[in-house]
Amino acid sequence: MRQLVPSWVRIPIAFFIIFGIVEFFIDSGEKPAFIEYPVVLLFLFLVLLILIAIEAIIGALENVMLHKLNAEDKARFLAQKESKYKFTWLKETYKKLLGSKPIEEEGEIILDHNYDGIKELDNDLPPWWLYGFYLTIIFAAVYLLKYHVFNGDNQIDELETELAEARVAIEDYKKTAKNLVDINTVTLLTEASDLGAGKAIFEANCVACHMADGGGGIGPNLTDEHWILGGDIKSVFRTVSEGGRSGKGMIAWKQQLKPLEMAQVSSYVLTFQGTTPANPKAAEGDIWVD
Repeated sequence: MRQLVPSWVRIPIAFFIIFGIVEFFIDSGEKPAFIEYPVVLLFLFLVLLILIAIEAIIGALENVMLHKLNAEDKARFLAQKESKYKFTWLKETYKKLLGSKPIEEEGEIILDHNYDGIKELDNDLPPWWLYGFYLTIIFAAVYLLKYHVFNGDNQIDELETELAEARVAIEDYKKTAKNLVDINTVTLLTEASDLGAGKAIFEANCVACHMADGGGGIGPNLTDEHWILGGDIKSVFRTVSEGGRSGKGMIAWKQQLKPLEMAQVSSYVLTFQGTTPANPKAAEGDIWVD
């Protein structure tokens, strides 16, 4: 294999095989592993250096071996090595793509005029160039029909579609991400862990005004059916987040509490409904009908 493929081909092939293995076994999301984890880039750089060093060592060993051969054996070895590196198929393919006449047949395409002895050949355009030009014409025709005749989606349309899909995805995510809830997406939490967390928040911040059993003190009674600013989960969440009535009532807690914490304490507040506090405060507000 080494005699058939030169080092400038072997090194990139080996490097990209190792690169592909690294990318396959390292989960880095949408970004390549060497961008997500700089240490991977360092590892790949070291691998490249090792591959180059191995090629250099092998080349040096070959040179040492050549010095030990006599002139005839050395010439035979070099001739054999050179013949294997000729890539005859590649050269033939290149000649076909070039499309020019061989030197022996150039007399057939020499133009009559000359300039101070300099003559000009009438070679055809190279096939690769000519077919490439035809492809650009076909591409332009297809592009014209798709985007200017049939009004195909352009980049702006694709962007708007992706943005709309992203908005839907964000809203779906918000429905299941408790810590991203707001007044519009909050729902009543019933899990014991959430209610336990809500109770701890209530006892730490709310008992001074509402009492531990929700019977009310400075703040209103939370156990009866009367509510000043609404008695459903969205209304209670709004009151906790934005505060009570302007100039009186409790402060806004949105700076001190996270959205999930406000949802938890709001859900816990609603568990007081129908309970009997030790010293209930007189009802305030209107009877709430959900």
